[in-house]
Amino acid sequence: MASSNSFFGRGRRYRRTDVSPWPFVGLVGMAACFFLYAASAPFTPWWAQTLLLVLWLAATVRAVRWWTPHPVRVAWVPVVCVAVWFVVIWAGAALLGW
Repeated sequence: MASSNSFFGRGRRYRRTDVSPWPFVGLVGMAACFFLYAASAPFTPWWAQTLLLVLWLAATVRAVRWWTPHPVRVAWVPVVCVAVWFVVIWAGAALLGW
């Protein structure tokens, strides 16, 4: 007879509330942000493009680290990334004449 912890036995049952959808939403948003950041290459100087991509990479690493302890925060990371991108591009165009 198989016990409940055996390979073929039924183990712990998962409820819908055990897994949050927000980290998945956040990383899909980060993928979309990557295309936004990468597509700004034709109208930004190389140093600004490098800075933007390093910021995106740091935000992605932070989002992955927040996956389990703070799943709702992961969904806000792409929102902040889009706001940062907009401010950097706007400031570069207005102040530096990109």
